[in-house]
Order: sequence, then structure tokens, then C-alpha cells
Amino acid sequence: MLSAGELETVMGADPRRTAGLEPYLNRSEPAPTLLKMLVGVQLAGMRADAGLSQDQAARAIRFSAAKLSRIESGKGRRPPSEKDVRGLLELYGVGEYETSVLLQLLRRAGEPGWWQRYDGRLMPEWLDRFVGLQEAASYIRTFEIQYVPGLLQTPAYTEAVVRRGLPAAPSGEVRRRVELRMRRQEMLRRADAPQLWALIDESVLLRVLGSREVMREQLGHLIEMAQHPHITVQVVPLDVTDASAPAIPVTYLRFGGRELPDVVYLEHIKSANFIEDRDETEEYRLVLDRLADDALDPRATLELLRETMETRYPPVTTG
Repeated sequence: MLSAGELETVMGADPRRTAGLEPYLNRSEPAPTLLKMLVGVQLAGMRADAGLSQDQAARAIRFSAAKLSRIESGKGRRPPSEKDVRGLLELYGVGEYETSVLLQLLRRAGEPGWWQRYDGRLMPEWLDRFVGLQEAASYIRTFEIQYVPGLLQTPAYTEAVVRRGLPAAPSGEVRRRVELRMRRQEMLRRADAPQLWALIDESVLLRVLGSREVMREQLGHLIEMAQHPHITVQVVPLDVTDASAPAIPVTYLRFGGRELPDVVYLEHIKSANFIEDRDETEEYRLVLDRLADDALDPRATLELLRETMETRYPPVTTG
């Protein structure tokens, strides 16, 4: 518990902190990952406004420091309980209106996203979090060194990727994984679609997955998607040998919410890392900036895509 002297330092949260959060209550689609992050960020800010450290607040409400850290970071599949959040709001001296807004956000954070209807085999916790973050992002930047970015894949190409990675998977599982990937792409057709900036290593265009017909279709799809105003595609040529280029796929996510940190997603074979430290995410942003500078510009990228499609994957003729 806080000492009497420590309690006297609690001044109460700034009521302006919740200004501008109401639009998140009216989203047509649930956004649990975003809302959990928003709730956590708001609670952390309210704690700071009240003049309390994380350890002080945790002791005062009989939480472990790890539990409060988890709540403030917005991690985990489920949002914190309303009882726990109410206890924190009371400790921080939050007013009735601000409490009402934050609790409404919390309740909406408990609504499942469409992706959470898939079973755990297809949607492990790390992928659940990534899809939720991607759905909530206003800006997505990605670098791929082996495959076309998932948001820009055709169904046939996705099937080839799945079969390559999971050669023993039954056809039903392959079909569900392709369905999941296609459902994720629907965000690019929303009225509030995020800005997507994809950097693709040139070797991706040359690596045949599925068949040459599948590759022709995939490159044609890339050409089509790259002409949308909210999508930028750049190819990193084979002769670019930037030693600082990451050796694994990188996705950089930025959000429109107040005070939400950028997130870098690093995918491995059966797991992933999420980086939220501002200094570290800034390093990845700079790496992607350098790669974009070295890559072909969007117009030259379209020319290369068309040339590769016609010369390496010409249409099949019958006769």
C-alpha cells in the first residue's frame, strides 16, 4: 500500500486525456487489439498525471508490477477486467465522464475480431496479435525477401506458399489458411484502408511458386494493386547489397490513435517478435528508409514487373 505521504501526491488524471476517443466507440468493425492498446495507453497516462510510478500504483491496488505492466501495454488475448480498471481509475482520481469513456472502450475491446473465430492451430497467439494490430493500423510498411507480401498475394500463390511451408497439411487446413489470408486482404478495400508501402526483394519475382502460370497471375495482381493510390510497391534490385538490410521479413505498423507507439513485427518460422521501444522501432524505420532509397521507384518497379511477367512468365499457348 502507499504511505500517507505518497497518497497525498495523487492529484488526479487530466480530464483532457480522453478527448478525441469517442470515434473509437463507433467503429463498425470490432478492433480489440487497438482498443486494448488505447485503454492501456490511457491508463498509463492517467497514472502519470496522478504522479504515481508503476510500482506505486501496483502496490496501492494490490497488483503485481507485472500485471499492471501487462494492462498498460495492452497485451494478451483478453482485455483487463472492468473491476481492475475501475480500481485503477479510482486510484488516479479520474472523473465520471472520463471513466465512462474508458469503460466503454474496454467493453468494446472485449468484442471478438473476425480473425479470432479461427482455431488456435491457424491463429496462435502471436499471429492473433499481429492480425489485430494490422487491422487497426493506419500505415503499414513491409519488407519481404522470400515471398510476395501476404496482403498482396493471390489465392493460388498463397496456396503454393502454404504447401511449401506445410507439405503434410491436409487439404482442408490448406484451404482454411488461404481463406484466412484472403480475408485479411479485405482491409485494403475498406473506405478507411491503411496506407501500404511494400518493399520486395527482386528474387521474390524470380522464385517460381506453384507454377509459372501462378507466378504470371501473381505479378499481374501486383501490377494492378500497385496502381491504387493507397498502395506503394517498390522492388529492391538484386544488385543492391546493403549490409544493413534485415535478413528476415519486417513489418512496420503505425496507428492513428493518440499516443500509440509504432510496432515492428519480425516473423520467424513458428513465432514472432514485437518491438515497441521507440528507439528500436526508429532504427527499423531508418533501415526501411534506406532500402526505399536504394529500391526502384514505383514507376520503374511497374516496368520491371511487366517485363518480368512477359519475359519470364509468358502466357501459355495451346495448339
